[in-house]
Amino acid sequence: MTLHLVRHGRPLVTPGVPAAEWALDPAAYDGVWALRDSGRLPARAAWLTSPEPKAVQTAQLLTDGEVGVLADLREHQRTGEWVEDFAGAVRRAFDHPDRPAVDGWEPLDDCRRRVTTAVRRVLEVHAGADVVLVGHGTAWTLVAADLTGKPPDLERWESLAMPDVIRVDP
Repeated sequence: MTLHLVRHGRPLVTPGVPAAEWALDPAAYDGVWALRDSGRLPARAAWLTSPEPKAVQTAQLLTDGEVGVLADLREHQRTGEWVEDFAGAVRRAFDHPDRPAVDGWEPLDDCRRRVTTAVRRVLEVHAGADVVLVGHGTAWTLVAADLTGKPPDLERWESLAMPDVIRVDP
């Protein structure tokens, strides 16, 4: 059994709209289709996605099969205000996961508990099967760390493409 954590394709950034509401950029479809054709994802698997539009749309482009939507797979909750040094803010969140890195952001510990609990339940339900989860870079960085017992890999987080895949063999 392998867990495939897929980061969504490039979103259509809409100023003033929270990132959780952004749709997939139609110009990014080719990148999602390239991932679909790459052989990096299993032919048979259980598929679930975050409820965020960019993740749902990515999942729908990646498979012809059914995709379940699981609310707890949503990304680290953030306010809709633009953060100039976004990468720096996320690094602060990882450095101090017990408190918001930016006013209005969810503490990263809360995100980790929510997402990893959901992923562990999915893995129990689909024991022995390949699982593909479509979601978000920060959440997947937390899940990969939790399942492997290693610290969060922030270099990998920064280098994740849109879309991209993190494989974990729990």
